[in-house]
Amino acid sequence: MVNPQITNLVIILGVMQLSKKIPFDDPQVLNGVRALYVASNLIIIGVYLYLQSKINTKKDLTTLKYVEPAPMGSSEEPKLITTTVHSYDLQQLRGLWKTQLMGVGMMAVMHLYFKYTNPLLIQSIIPLKGAFEGNLVKVHLFGQPATGDLKRPWKAAGGMMGLGGEGPKADRKSIETAEKNRSGGVKDD
Repeated sequence: MVNPQITNLVIILGVMQLSKKIPFDDPQVLNGVRALYVASNLIIIGVYLYLQSKINTKKDLTTLKYVEPAPMGSSEEPKLITTTVHSYDLQQLRGLWKTQLMGVGMMAVMHLYFKYTNPLLIQSIIPLKGAFEGNLVKVHLFGQPATGDLKRPWKAAGGMMGLGGEGPKADRKSIETAEKNRSGGVKDD
């Protein structure tokens, strides 16, 4: 399967070339692109609300233990997290909401304050694509089994070129080590 970051780059470059040909000076065209951006965000909101209802309907109370790695560059010990699949999924969904709202806020500043119009087109496509590529959507909307890459806890998406910190560890050895060194892990209910 093609890396989502590569497809994002291809889409961005293609849309940037396309946006050079779009007459954003025309108020009708500009309003059309704004409507596309709003429609894209409404679809994402709808998907996230549906995910929330699916997660709350399933209410999977299976215990999930994993070791959250220490933040990069810190001397903290990795934390043992004990939670449920339900709580974990809701936590992941909160993160998706936060990311989406941050993107809308940044786009509002760029468009309304700085008068940039080209990013409206790109931001109508990339977040929508990202929403449908997320693990929560794959598991709860598309019904894919939570095995393999979709087994919880999920690795955080890497930064540029996939360079990110290591994700949470759910193997027995890591959990046992964290339990032995436990000086106050986190328990979510």
